[in-house]
Amino acid sequence: MIRMSALQMQTAGTDTAANLKGIEKAAHQAAEAGASLLVTPELGVTSYGGGRDILNLAEPANGPIVDRLGEIARQTGIAIIAGFAEKAGMVVYNSAVYTDGANTPSIYRKSHLYGDYERALFSPETPTTCLFSHRGMTLGMLICYDVEFPENVRRLALAGADMILVPTATPKGASGTFIAEKMIPVRAFENQIFIAYVNNIGRDGAFDYAGRSVIAAPDGSALASAGLSEELLTVDIAPALYARSRGENTYLKDLFPA
Repeated sequence: MIRMSALQMQTAGTDTAANLKGIEKAAHQAAEAGASLLVTPELGVTSYGGGRDILNLAEPANGPIVDRLGEIARQTGIAIIAGFAEKAGMVVYNSAVYTDGANTPSIYRKSHLYGDYERALFSPETPTTCLFSHRGMTLGMLICYDVEFPENVRRLALAGADMILVPTATPKGASGTFIAEKMIPVRAFENQIFIAYVNNIGRDGAFDYAGRSVIAAPDGSALASAGLSEELLTVDIAPALYARSRGENTYLKDLFPA
């Protein structure tokens, strides 16, 4: 079992220092709540809505942003997942990092870019199976639109993920509400895993975000969900409590070979 926190975050736009400060504050709060992991939204460090200014904030995976997140993780004892614009050679990716401040960070790059806005800023990565161990559990990462393709979630589940962490920047609207309230619980149920879907909130550039972050369990229930304001959710992730659900809903075992 692990205890995790999810920060539904109001960013300070492209003020990277302010965004890191907000993540640091949440890490301290998560530590006080007994959590060992903090998940924050898509591009929460460099902003989602900053347009081409984001490209000037992009850094390599071994740059100051990831270093600072690692420092916060060491100081608080909380591993952190945070979204940032990653520069790799001549291209920029919409990326997320897992860092515990001690081991080599794990980097995931978004494969399914959404709309002309993202495609004008970022390069897509080939879908990858990004898995890492945290306190005895196998965790994976996707970013926002990636989770809406069932193949991505199924790939991680078949590879052994107990839980998938999904930083997101879903905008306000009927589809954003549907994804959070309906799709994410179904993704968790059909793969018998946990999914943490962690959104931005408020306004950033031209975007108003839906909020409604949710942490879904293998039986499709919501362990915690947020509303329309900045909020820190903290829950216990206990796979053993869902043995009956996995026993009744044996989708991965019964999947017909492709």
